[in-house]
Amino acid sequence: MIFVTTGTQEPFDRLIKAIDEIAPMLSGDTIIAQATLQTYSVLNIKIFDFINPSKFNDLFKQADLIVSHAGMGTIISALQIEKPIIIMPRLLKYGEHRNGHQLATAKKFKELNYLHVADNEKELQQILLNTTREKLTSMHKLGTFASESLINSLSNYIK
Repeated sequence: MIFVTTGTQEPFDRLIKAIDEIAPMLSGDTIIAQATLQTYSVLNIKIFDFINPSKFNDLFKQADLIVSHAGMGTIISALQIEKPIIIMPRLLKYGEHRNGHQLATAKKFKELNYLHVADNEKELQQILLNTTREKLTSMHKLGTFASESLINSLSNYIK
């Protein structure tokens, strides 16, 4: 099962439309999305504008793959449980967010090679179509504590 989440603050029709368009080509994978839509009407996926936290967590854990906006809550949750995740940032130029922070988040995670990043709809579709679920694995496990390099960096800054 592929679980798509776009958060609850703003519509993200561009991501949902990209997933919905290729859903019939994804080998019968069930696709469930939690997303608020502005104008797009889905044809091929199950979509909910709100999923209660308990059900959301169940779907998140059951999913073989998470597809998401570049929201830190979703990214951290996926990295903590080593769930493969593809993110596509909301873009200010399309009115999908109030600023460009998701673009910066995606860029940094791409540099770190911590997760799969699609810069646009076509890249997202290509990743989904060209990669089987078995090949999409978690690229990084987020530890429980801050890394030693972060602690040293903060310590040096304070000194």
